[in-house]
Amino acid sequence: MSVESAAKVPESAISFGQEPPRPTIIIEAGRRWAGLDLLDLWLHRDLFFFLIWRDVKVRYKQTVLGAAWAILQPLLTMVVFTLFFGKLAKVPSDGVPYPIFAYAGLLPWTFFSNSITASSNSLVGNAALITKVYFPRMVIPGAAVGAGLVDFGIAALILVAMMAYYGFGLSVAALMLLPLVLLTAVLALAVGLWMSGLNVKYRDVRYALPFCVQLWMYATPIIYPISFVPERWRWILVLNPLTGIIGGYRAALFDRPFAWWELGVSTILTLLSLIYAAYSFKQMERDFADVI
Repeated sequence: MSVESAAKVPESAISFGQEPPRPTIIIEAGRRWAGLDLLDLWLHRDLFFFLIWRDVKVRYKQTVLGAAWAILQPLLTMVVFTLFFGKLAKVPSDGVPYPIFAYAGLLPWTFFSNSITASSNSLVGNAALITKVYFPRMVIPGAAVGAGLVDFGIAALILVAMMAYYGFGLSVAALMLLPLVLLTAVLALAVGLWMSGLNVKYRDVRYALPFCVQLWMYATPIIYPISFVPERWRWILVLNPLTGIIGGYRAALFDRPFAWWELGVSTILTLLSLIYAAYSFKQMERDFADVI
């Protein structure tokens, strides 16, 4: 933000018994991109955690099952996929029982898809807050992604139970799970930032996004392994950053070799997406209070 102030008052305007005019203060958006304002974001960290807590409470307020919905969504989807793709279509699962194979992919996917859906609508849903007080606008879509991490942690309990049931134990490779969760959150934040900014200007985004997310799921090796795709076409799947990420989850959970080049491509694409999304968000941020 830039502040311009007319601090000097002409001497001719000052006379006995007359109050000098008050300085005019104009607050307006900066004329250029000022980076991510990391210091400003850090100073507003309390607001960030408050918004996460508020989103979690509102999400399950006046619901019968409450936080159980965080488990039911990937669990029921896994059951449907197991029946149709595992039993009927006989889709391979790289030597892993299909239910746990599918759930290991659905867990990060559910977190990612729910996060970008929530973050894309977050600015419009907080219009009253945006138009009244100043704070870094990135906090709002970021909090939506942070709230999704709570659901992710709850749904992960089912994965732990399934691994115990099928006789899978965690190895040293499981240490990669934390960087993979962070990478998933960063990708969700990148897409959510971009979509939330676009949704303020173009309300068509709220209608087009669910359809695009559905197509994205089938373009991601969730219900099938990447080895199921002919080798000459696999490079197209690798351009999807979720391909390497979900493959990394399965390698860490089932103690399989990591496809480091796929994971490297996903990491590079994720970081580039975050940089572009942050730049676009800062450009669109100037008009949020007027357009929203």
